[in-house]
Amino acid sequence: MARKKQNSILPSFDELIIPTVKALIELGGSGTIEEINTKVYEIAELTDEVLQIPHGEEGNMNEIDYRLAWSKTYLKKFGLVENSSRGVWALLKSDIKISELDYVEIVRKVREQNKPTNTKPKITKTETEQIDDEITDEVSETEEWKDKLLNVLYNISPAAFERLAQRILRESGFSQVEVTGKVGDGGIDGKGIVRVSGLLSFHVIFQCKRYKGSVSPSQIRDFRGAMQGRADKGLVITTGSFTREAIKEATRDGAPPIDLIDGELLCEKLKELKLGIETKLTESVEVKKDWFDKL
Repeated sequence: MARKKQNSILPSFDELIIPTVKALIELGGSGTIEEINTKVYEIAELTDEVLQIPHGEEGNMNEIDYRLAWSKTYLKKFGLVENSSRGVWALLKSDIKISELDYVEIVRKVREQNKPTNTKPKITKTETEQIDDEITDEVSETEEWKDKLLNVLYNISPAAFERLAQRILRESGFSQVEVTGKVGDGGIDGKGIVRVSGLLSFHVIFQCKRYKGSVSPSQIRDFRGAMQGRADKGLVITTGSFTREAIKEATRDGAPPIDLIDGELLCEKLKELKLGIETKLTESVEVKKDWFDKL
């Protein structure tokens, strides 16, 4: 799909501001990034075609999620939302009236804050579409490590990715984790047992998909078919993403449940478990002049 055609069917980041607020309200005032984005997909009635449009050449995240990140950033700077270190975004007011919100006014005020007082703010439609020119250090640094990590994962062998999945499950409390990866085995790459509270145990089979695309609902159905009579639960791990219909299929009523780990969650899990990820803390030194004044 040509870039021009893609932009014609994609809402701009400012057009996603109000749906983001609506999503937070429907979620009870707070939500994770995944919860908020999924709710916006529903509110804005975004098609799978739109959700599969990648951001940039690498395509490590879709364009809609990238623009939604900007929507949340503008809402934060405007003073309507806040976010915690645990990735939860929350409304700062409980009595927000959607009818009184104007996304054009929100964008104008935020940009006015970021410009010198002697510079007259100028907002054009072209400017709102060029969000790459407005990336802040906070957002770019947050996504940079994930982009690098996903690029590394794209380039390891399928066998290495399966071993990585095995290690993640073991570190997460699974036992008897085996990598099978046999041809003609219905797409099953491994199995394991997870014990809950030391009382209940569930047999789990998992599938690894190391690619940049989106996992479709038909792939989820095929995997579920391979699960029949072999496990209590299923797990699909991918460096890519899942279409909205695939997510619905994974949690369909009356069918064996399948948990999903996409590229975003995979990065967070590797960071949490400190597998191939090292978090460095920067030392900040402050001189307290008033302390010396008291000498």
